Amino acid sequence: MGKVAVIMGSTSDLPVMQDAIDILKGFDIEVEVDIVSAHRTPEKLFDYGKNAHERGIQVIVAGAGGAAHLPGMIASLSPLPVIGVPVKSSNSIDGWDSVLSILQMPGGVPVATVALNGAKNAGILAAQIIGASDKCTLDKILVYKEGLKQKVIEGAKKVQK
Repeated sequence: MGKVAVIMGSTSDLPVMQDAIDILKGFDIEVEVDIVSAHRTPEKLFDYGKNAHERGIQVIVAGAGGAAHLPGMIASLSPLPVIGVPVKSSNSIDGWDSVLSILQMPGGVPVATVALNGAKNAGILAAQIIGASDKCTLDKILVYKEGLKQKVIEGAKKVQK
């Protein structure tokens, strides 16, 4: 069974990041949730990034708004895959500052990046990463994707009437 960390820069990011937490729990994946600010708690960030894998974490989902250094800094410190969630925050330049801070990482420090406020997709991607080596999780993802397909088919039937 996999374990995913969902971290964010502040409690104001939680409404967005809750989507990742919820989808991961829906796949029965253990979730560790924490606030790790790149700018206000750099010591905690360094400890978290260097040691998450020792606690059994397999993937880190990191969300932040504004300058959004959290995902990249965690990726620079951790051997784990990091998925960045740009968050449109109150101090944001329409979310673009967050998107570009996470998306434009230098070579050698990859961060998978989802859409602005796309925490649900970050959770699904984290589950898919775990599912690559865990058949139980993979089976749940297959069921989930079939459910998405069925919703489209049912929606099509409704509009074709």
